[in-house]
Amino acid sequence: MTIHIPVLPIEVLEGMNPQPGDLVVDGTLGGGGHSIELLKRISPGGRLFGFDRDPAAVEETSGRITEENATLIVSNYADIPEQLNQLGVESVQSILLDLGLSSDQLADRDRGFSFQSDGPLDLRFNPLGGESAARLVNGLSEKRLANLIYEFGEERLSRRIARKIVRIRHDEKIETASQLARIVRSCVPRTKNQTIDPATRTFQALRIAVNEELKWLTIAMKRMPKLLTPGGRLAVISFHSLEDRIVKQALNANEQMKVLTRKPLQASETELAANPRSRSAKLRVAEKL
Repeated sequence: MTIHIPVLPIEVLEGMNPQPGDLVVDGTLGGGGHSIELLKRISPGGRLFGFDRDPAAVEETSGRITEENATLIVSNYADIPEQLNQLGVESVQSILLDLGLSSDQLADRDRGFSFQSDGPLDLRFNPLGGESAARLVNGLSEKRLANLIYEFGEERLSRRIARKIVRIRHDEKIETASQLARIVRSCVPRTKNQTIDPATRTFQALRIAVNEELKWLTIAMKRMPKLLTPGGRLAVISFHSLEDRIVKQALNANEQMKVLTRKPLQASETELAANPRSRSAKLRVAEKL
């Protein structure tokens, strides 16, 4: 059973403007919260295509979304054009990419997304592909590790953290999320009013690295507009400045797309009170000319 609460649900529906009969894509299915609402809007006659790199997410959500007009597929969102082509679909009316972690992933103690997890330090969306975060943490040189944490986590204390990691791993292998979180916290001073865990930026960096998130987002932002019909809309929710910068620049640079959000839309006070994880969410929407 999912515990995930979709972010910016009202803003997403207003931005995408789904209509009965539309073909829509949810490129980051997660717990299916956005997809369920989209299905309500496009029925009757519409069809939803949901994609996620995480096989566990697709399996779990398949039990919640059983409508005949919904097709759920395990796939990287950058590969959506090929997936739709295999289904005989050339274009769609709207596409959503929600780039955040789901609460279900954070709650899975065997994946390492939660700092409190004593399970393996993995951080892969698809556990069957690529290297785990533990492999990077225990294998990269101090310099490469510091550069990774700085580039993808925007962590100013990256060198200090990398130095401590290398010192610790000399005596014991770093295998769990909680183990790494303790190391990072010992390097990053926590201010009195700080609400974000000091390990957040380091975990973000490792997650981005093992999943190649910025690479696939850059590719997707070039490919998604081509799938839209004229008047079709692309909505993207990002959660940190690295993602948001890629989305903003791609939309502004694409002459076929008209940006509808001069500034990104963010969670209301009501939503923040109900779902604190929405605090960093930013929604940008653009329409194909």
